[in-house]
Amino acid sequence: MESAEIRRRWLSFFEERGHAVVPSASLIADDPTLLLINAGMVPFKPYFLGETRPPAPRVTSVQKCVRTPDIEEVGKTTRHGTFFQMCGNFSFGDYFKEGAIKLAWELLTASQDDGGYGLDPERLWITVYEQDDEAEQIWRDVIGVPAERIQRLGMGPNFWSMGVPGPCGPCSEINYDRGPEFGEEGGPAVNDERYVELWNLVFMQYERGPGEGKEDFPILGELPSKNIDTGLGLERLAMVLQGVQNMYETDTLRVVMDKATELTGVRYGAEHDSDVALRVIADHIRTSVMLIGDGVTPGNEGRGYVLRRIMRRAIRNMRLLGATGPVVAELADVVIRTMGEQYPELVTERTRIEAVALAEEARFLKTLNAGTNVLDGAVSEAKEAGSTVLTGDKAFLLHDTWGFPIDLTLEMAAEQGLRVDEDGFRRLMKEQRDRAKADARAKKTGHADLSAYREVADTAGSTDFTGYFSTEGESTVVGLLVDGVPSPAAVEGDEVEVVLDRTPFYAEGGGQLADQGRIRLDSGAVIEVRDVQQPVPGVSVHKGSVQVGEVTVGASAYAAIDVTRRRAIARAHSATHLTHQALRDALGPTAAQAGSENSPGRFRFDFGSPAAVPGTVLTDVEQRINEVLSRELDVQAEVMSLDEAKKQGAIAEFGEKYGERVRVVTIGDFSKELCGGTHVHNTAQLGLVKLLGESSIGSGVRRIEALVGVDAYNFLAREHTVVAQLQELVKGRPEELPEKISGMLAKLKDAEKEIEKFRAEKVLAAAAGLADGAKDVRGTALVTGRVPDGTSADDLRKLVLDVRGRIPGDRPAVVALFTVAGGRPLTVIATNEAARERGLKAGDLVRTAAKTLGGGGGGKPDVAQGGGQDPTAVDEAAAAVERLVAETS
Repeated sequence: MESAEIRRRWLSFFEERGHAVVPSASLIADDPTLLLINAGMVPFKPYFLGETRPPAPRVTSVQKCVRTPDIEEVGKTTRHGTFFQMCGNFSFGDYFKEGAIKLAWELLTASQDDGGYGLDPERLWITVYEQDDEAEQIWRDVIGVPAERIQRLGMGPNFWSMGVPGPCGPCSEINYDRGPEFGEEGGPAVNDERYVELWNLVFMQYERGPGEGKEDFPILGELPSKNIDTGLGLERLAMVLQGVQNMYETDTLRVVMDKATELTGVRYGAEHDSDVALRVIADHIRTSVMLIGDGVTPGNEGRGYVLRRIMRRAIRNMRLLGATGPVVAELADVVIRTMGEQYPELVTERTRIEAVALAEEARFLKTLNAGTNVLDGAVSEAKEAGSTVLTGDKAFLLHDTWGFPIDLTLEMAAEQGLRVDEDGFRRLMKEQRDRAKADARAKKTGHADLSAYREVADTAGSTDFTGYFSTEGESTVVGLLVDGVPSPAAVEGDEVEVVLDRTPFYAEGGGQLADQGRIRLDSGAVIEVRDVQQPVPGVSVHKGSVQVGEVTVGASAYAAIDVTRRRAIARAHSATHLTHQALRDALGPTAAQAGSENSPGRFRFDFGSPAAVPGTVLTDVEQRINEVLSRELDVQAEVMSLDEAKKQGAIAEFGEKYGERVRVVTIGDFSKELCGGTHVHNTAQLGLVKLLGESSIGSGVRRIEALVGVDAYNFLAREHTVVAQLQELVKGRPEELPEKISGMLAKLKDAEKEIEKFRAEKVLAAAAGLADGAKDVRGTALVTGRVPDGTSADDLRKLVLDVRGRIPGDRPAVVALFTVAGGRPLTVIATNEAARERGLKAGDLVRTAAKTLGGGGGGKPDVAQGGGQDPTAVDEAAAAVERLVAETS
């Protein structure tokens, strides 16, 4: 029975018995404590906790799940996989133990002709919680399972809770006996490899208190309404019904392994290590496709890191099996075709999924060889020094420069018998993050002690923001810092940070820049405000300088913002919302906001996308935005509960923390987002939006920059002037400019090729003279020298190989040439076969030279390349190569 049919039968069986069918939730969990959905009941937690009413008293689902804690075990055992499907049926105060047990037994044992799975009842074993007499009695007396096939187990395996105070209860598991070839008999209490768990029935009947672990907590009493939560692993049932040895050989994974076999030429079943690699590839590629399908993009944090890690593990295993080029496209295609029947969105999102996957593969392949060379060099250095540890700084370099997830470095180092200094790596990562956080914090606090702001918050309370409805108003100075230090007063010329009890000034946040303006005191003092930040929640700190008079704490003040600036920023912020929605309409929901900055007359908007947005799409997005402006849509803001905002379809920025009450900004029927910023009242106030272009700012993240209003008009006016000047220069109409300029550039490119050809010929002409001047070093012909600065790496390599070819093959030869390009030294070293027989390897020689140059390098024994930072050390590097040749020859 195919997996798709197992899924169909499950949903059909329970729907016919009064259960509402709930589609699988996205793998991206709503639960802030989870990166990804890791269990079938996760989407139903709010119902079990009483936070939300369930859609029906009985529901069923087949939920996509991802678990990665045991990723190193994938491929090595029969049951560990990162992606799995959990079939579940749930009762919220409806049927309980007997109902759940009867339904489970009927579906498993009914004949396949009658819609069941047709399992032999004699091969099913039952476990119950050791104190659950009721469950054992139902299995024995109602269902008819013999007592010898019912086993009682303790809280660890057979009692469930969420790990926090709340619902809990005993479990009963249904296990299938796979036969004596899988080990000793004795039931699941003895051998869980032979007696594999298929279905877990959780009877939520108690309330638990606080405590640690799976067993150390008090049972407070019975729940007033008892619930059922069950889970059957689809892949495990497929393994049984399809008669295969492990989950990797089931229909949806075996086809991926077969494609990997076709691409690498490695047969499954031939050798243990290659079998493990094939299983890893199949599992990880399927998981990657499912994650990308649900909107995850590769990154270095959170769920993006999970995706990057498993994708790169799969790609590397393909390389280890012999694949030499890109492979992800063909592997992903198999997954989409296989899983698409169960999840049609994979088919409709195929283009986007493939684009994300291929972009990540291309990024990794670009750095894999170079990074592997760096790792190999670091491993050699460690072994030569007699160490069994790869240093943390090397692991950090591989991560930061070559894109190697730490887990991949750990795996590759272990293959060569080394462990990695993880503590050192994580310390360097923390230092990097701390530097970034410190930079951001410095902008907000000006390096002042945060306790000073907290003290103001404790004594004066939060700042009341009045800027949504007014641009000026009366207030009182409740806090004052001079040069970052609390002070009772400040005088003319002092740099100050002022806290008011109420303010119309918007503090920078949500991508919107702060207001600027003036604060006037009753005494006549004036403060010029340049920036407003919230270094601690709720306290707006006005940064600026005292222009006139003396400022004192407790003084009455009148705060007024720069209205022209505020309006320009508001136009930019509203335009950002329009751009966000237009992009989502054009590219899909994965074009989600990843950051923004709204400044006077211009904005930038960062969003998720695996590849560049085509120019035609960007043009369409710009046109859509400006069409919305012409519709003169009203812009309204409303405060409501977070649940209500979600029900209304408001877009929330992922990763943001929201309170119970949120502000929702609605632009007509076009856009609705959670937002605390300031906006125009009507889209007509924007005038014009001009998208300047888009670019990459990181893996899977693009940035659009744009102008709004008068700034957009001025830009177009300047563009018109430039076009007029070009018309004059090339003597053509505007529509002829691209063709005429393209022709000029083509001629220029041809001329540059001729110049490059001449320069290369000149460099190579020196080959004969260099070969004739070879120096004899203990029987080895050594050629060292510096060629003209600016010589490219390719030309240097060609020259080195040419010189090596001019030296007789029976004479050991080493050619090491150097150049300086862009202020950095570069070297290429080659050896012939006779030299390699003496132990002279190009990679070793390059590492010696590059170390002297203040850099690194690597390559193959016959030819290698390196570089460094110090161009003055070229002669010293050549001498170091000569010493090593002399020592080795």
